[in-house]
Amino acid sequence: MAGARQAQQWLLTLLPAFPVLLLVLRLWQLSRQDMSTMLLLVQYVSPLGLLSALLIALVWAFPLGVLTFGVLGRLLRLSAPERFDPERSLLASWTARTPGWVLSAAVALGALTWQLRFLPTLLMLGLWLLALRTRYLHPDQPTRILVVAVALPLAAAVLAYSVLYAAIVAAVWEGELTTAALLAVPPAAAVLLTGPIPGWSAPVLTHGLAYTVAAVLPLVMGAVFLRVPVLPTAAVELAPQGAVDASPGGGAAPAPAVRADPVVVLGALITVTDTSTIVLDRAAGVRFLPNGRVRSQVLCPEAARVPYSVVTVHGWPVEETVLDWMMPRRPVADPDVRCDGRLPAAR
Repeated sequence: MAGARQAQQWLLTLLPAFPVLLLVLRLWQLSRQDMSTMLLLVQYVSPLGLLSALLIALVWAFPLGVLTFGVLGRLLRLSAPERFDPERSLLASWTARTPGWVLSAAVALGALTWQLRFLPTLLMLGLWLLALRTRYLHPDQPTRILVVAVALPLAAAVLAYSVLYAAIVAAVWEGELTTAALLAVPPAAAVLLTGPIPGWSAPVLTHGLAYTVAAVLPLVMGAVFLRVPVLPTAAVELAPQGAVDASPGGGAAPAPAVRADPVVVLGALITVTDTSTIVLDRAAGVRFLPNGRVRSQVLCPEAARVPYSVVTVHGWPVEETVLDWMMPRRPVADPDVRCDGRLPAAR
């Protein structure tokens, strides 16, 4: 069996195990490496909820992987056609079998889910793909190649800099050099890699970059997902101990000599059974709260992420995505005091 086909079979076999591994690691990390707690979470946590959190957190990775490997594969095919063997190279096999609509869908998905500061990189990858594809499919049409591989990247760079110039200057003045580089470098770089590179270096360069991306991308995805909440955060208000206990005869039990005060328990809500409300508190301890003592429960919204950058592009923060801009904002409301661990005012 050819090497590329055999490697592809192994890849397709192991690929479904990666999301499962991420989900298990997330539960293991959430339980603070306590096996009993993790087994309890596995018993009650919804697999659909975990997969939803995984999809929302890592949807950006699909366009990145597809476009990066697409560019590298097409660069190899154009620069060293004699080394482009789908039967021996996994990168060549991926390139030969990936239809154009997948690349178009990846660009569209990236435009919706990538932060604004990464959109110039998306523009660069898209222009590279278009130019390399045009050079390969229409080598005998120099006018088309000139328009797609030279004129279009130059026009896109001019347009991008006219839109991003103020943001680039602001990023430099604020000391955000990474943001400035992400906004300034890709439009100019889009003009550079629209044609073949020296054939002797193409196999080493393309395969080396492909292996590097394949090694680093799962690590980045894992680091991002391990910070994503997979259980709802809730505040549970408990009545004083003994306030609602019932005697065997149905009457109220006499109050104890010392009555505890009401308390609010903060944590991740695991499940509610017939007898208990199970909560994973902030110290990763599992607490079984008797339902008879539960006065109220409130769902605590996720804390707003503190912006890293103060740079905006015509009023659009560089850390927001197009989806953030399109979706309706949650109305600003006063937070429930129970989400701060405090009891509400006397009712």
